Amino acid sequence: MNKRLQVLIVDDEELARRLSLEYLRSHPDIEVVGECETGLEAVDAISKLNPDMVLLDIQMPQLSGLEVLEITGRRSGVIFTTAYDQYALKAFDLHAVDYLLKPFSQQRFDDALTKARKLLAQETSSSTQAIETLLTQQSEKLQRLLIRDRGQVHVVPLASIDYVEAQDDYILIHAAGKSHMKTQSLSELEAQLDASKFVRVHRSFLLQLNALQAIEKTSKDSQVAVLKNGAQVPVSRAGYERIKALLN
Repeated sequence: MNKRLQVLIVDDEELARRLSLEYLRSHPDIEVVGECETGLEAVDAISKLNPDMVLLDIQMPQLSGLEVLEITGRRSGVIFTTAYDQYALKAFDLHAVDYLLKPFSQQRFDDALTKARKLLAQETSSSTQAIETLLTQQSEKLQRLLIRDRGQVHVVPLASIDYVEAQDDYILIHAAGKSHMKTQSLSELEAQLDASKFVRVHRSFLLQLNALQAIEKTSKDSQVAVLKNGAQVPVSRAGYERIKALLN
């Protein structure tokens, strides 16, 4: 007998979760291993349970569905269930991630599960590509950073960031008097941020212009950026030119 597929239901609306449960009754090969009503609960459940499939709402309190995927790194076996259609066109164009637009019928739900089963059996990378595309679209409107540390999720508004420092395979985000570690390259983060507000002042440092107090020379060829909170960040020649270009 084949192993039953495990599914996690994530939706902030109880009626929507109940509907998914009802629709799943006709699928004996699928086992519901959990329900979540917030993005934070979903992050924990996906990490602990690693279900075969996730029925995932996008617009939720605390964290959106796409932010859940960003934090957990989940890419496969995801079926979106949402009342919002702004991401649907791209999902359908890629023929990979199914997108159930509420209210959806039992037949539409069944079709999505059939598609998900095929993708899981084929172990195709197309679903991963589709989700990566959606996350890229999301990052173009980045307003906050999500950082997972020791089982906790920290939400850091971009406006609170003073500077970001590269440290080997991770970055240190200095914001509002605290430092947060995230596994990401400085170049990758730089590409997601608004270039008119964040500037690469050194190969290892990214600075928010609003946090800048002054630039001081420390020697003939060396300069530092003095921030409003008193911190000092090294500035390379190329970084100094970038700052000048943005301030002029």
